[in-house]
Amino acid sequence: MKSLFANLAALSLMLVATLTLASEDHVLRMATTTSTENSGLLAVIQPEFEQALDIQVHVIAVGTGKALELGRRGDVDVVLVHAKTAEEAFVVAGYGVERHEVMYNDFIIAGPEDDPAGVRGMQDAGKALARIAAANAVFVSRGDDSGTHKKERAIWQQSGIETAGRWYRQVGQGMGKTLQIAGEMQAYTLVDRGTWLAHRAHIPLKLLVADGADLKNAYGIIAVSPERFPNVHYPDVQRLIHWIESDAAHRLIAGYRVDGEQLFYPVTN
Repeated sequence: MKSLFANLAALSLMLVATLTLASEDHVLRMATTTSTENSGLLAVIQPEFEQALDIQVHVIAVGTGKALELGRRGDVDVVLVHAKTAEEAFVVAGYGVERHEVMYNDFIIAGPEDDPAGVRGMQDAGKALARIAAANAVFVSRGDDSGTHKKERAIWQQSGIETAGRWYRQVGQGMGKTLQIAGEMQAYTLVDRGTWLAHRAHIPLKLLVADGADLKNAYGIIAVSPERFPNVHYPDVQRLIHWIESDAAHRLIAGYRVDGEQLFYPVTN
C-alpha cells in the first residue's frame, strides 16, 4: 500500500512538472527598456496584445544594453529597445532577424529650478552639456549601458567633453530611480520624455532643454534569431510584431497620455 501511495505521489509530481514546463513553453519572453515600463505605456499595451494574441508575455524591463545581451544569450524571444545603432549591430551579428521601428519620442534634459549652468531654453543638447560641465554642476547619469545612457555618452563624445570629476555621478539605475536621485541631489540628467512626463509631478526638477535634432529617441522591436537559438518562440514573436504594427496598436500608443500630453508617437508605414 505504501508503495502504491509512493508511486501515485511520484506520478503526481511528474504531472505537475510536465504541466509547468508546458505552461512555461508557451510564455513569450520579451526584454524591453525601463522607459517603456516607467512611462506606464507597457501597462496599457501588454494586456491588449496578450488578449488579442492569446499568449502570455513575460516582460524583463532592463536597460537596452542588458536587453540586447539577453537576446545574444538566447534568454529571450524578442527585444523592444531604443538604441538604433546597437540594434542594427545586433541584427548584423546574426542575433536578431530584422529591426522594426515601432515608435519614437525624444530625450530632454531636466535640472534644478535655479539652473546654475544656465541651460534653460536651449535645444542643442551638446552645447547644454558643455555648459553643465563648465559650471561643474552635478549631472546624474544612468551609467547602465541603457539606450538613454548610450545617447548621453554619444552627446558627450560628439561635444569632446571628458566626464571626469565629482560633478559627474553614475548611478547604475533605471530611468525612474535615476530621476529620483537627480531630484534629491538637485542635479541635471538626461531622460526620455515619456518617463519624464510620467514622473515629473513627483520630481523637484524642471524641463530645461528639449526639441533638439540630437535628442530624437526611436524604439525598435527585433525577433531573436531562431537559426541561432532554435528554442525561441519565433512564430509567436512574428504575431506580436504584426500586432504592434497594426492600426489597433498605433491607436493605443498614440492615445496614451499623461496630463493630456502624448508620450509616444507610433511609426506608421
